[in-house]
Amino acid sequence: MGLFEKLRAELIDIVEWVDDSHAALVWRFPRYHNQIKNGAQLIVRPGQMAVFVHQGQIADVFNPGQHRLETRNLPILSTLAGWMYGFDSPFKAEVYFVSTRVITDLRWGTPNPVPIRDPDFGPVRVRAFGTYTLRAVDPKILLTALVGAEATYAADEIHELLRSLINQSLADVIAKSELGVLDLAAHYAQLSEQVREVVRHRIDDEYGLEIPQLVIVNVSVPAEVEQALDARTSVGVIGDLNAFQSYQLSRSLPAAAANPAGGLAGAGVGVGMGMALAGRFAEGHGPAGATPPPAPAAWHIAEGGRSVGPLSVEELARAAAQGRVTPDTLVWSAGLRDWMPARTVPALASLFAATPPPLPR
Repeated sequence: MGLFEKLRAELIDIVEWVDDSHAALVWRFPRYHNQIKNGAQLIVRPGQMAVFVHQGQIADVFNPGQHRLETRNLPILSTLAGWMYGFDSPFKAEVYFVSTRVITDLRWGTPNPVPIRDPDFGPVRVRAFGTYTLRAVDPKILLTALVGAEATYAADEIHELLRSLINQSLADVIAKSELGVLDLAAHYAQLSEQVREVVRHRIDDEYGLEIPQLVIVNVSVPAEVEQALDARTSVGVIGDLNAFQSYQLSRSLPAAAANPAGGLAGAGVGVGMGMALAGRFAEGHGPAGATPPPAPAAWHIAEGGRSVGPLSVEELARAAAQGRVTPDTLVWSAGLRDWMPARTVPALASLFAATPPPLPR
């Protein structure tokens, strides 16, 4: 083989990028001082674009497909190199492959709580996290603004910048939405799209990138705020605090009276504490000087040789309607010295009203 043939064998005749990475945005084709052969084949795979750079100036851009590199396919490079009438010899140029496919599963999160003003709770600090996707849309801007002379450029290298932009945009969007902490979860989709649009406008023109999708997975508050929200929810579920206190007191009286250690003294203490607490609630939530309602009576019935209860009067009425409680059923409640048949207790007389006789014909 002659010297000329040996030199031509060292020239590059296929330019391509087999992308086996997950987060690569840009890859420069290695020449190792070799030149690209005139008429070489350029293979640009789907999800790629090829950019030719000559002496630091961006020249021609190729879309996916197979291209033969010659003067008519490289008009800008031919002008920069001064090839007015075409070229037959090999040429030197840097070839950058830019990935235009969507890079998925990129995560973002707020490193520090974001303060917002809640219409119900006032200033509240929230944290948020989610995912986003990234794609290159303008290879020329990307190479000029970010890549420079680097041989490779991955999404990880701009990840911190994008996270900062997302966090800043998130704070602006939530503040302008004027949504309460309890309403944020119902608007995740709307807020996610608004944040994505704000970030997209910031990186599209500056870096040649776009964010096709951004998702807010969760917005959380500090533990102490969660406890306060739970307490407020519990109060809302309870509703009437006076009625709830009376119910609790009525449930505790039979247990206190049956306690061998405390006996009636324990019951008396329980009554005293219950009345005091009920008075406090009445002062804060009821009319001035209002007297707490009397605690409903709690009843026990003898059923199957054992005591069942405590039961309210309404529960006794249902049991009587079902036949569980009859006039001869033994009952007991606080204030009775011993078990008594239900028919002998005046407070339960209405449960066993006499059935009227049939009408005369």
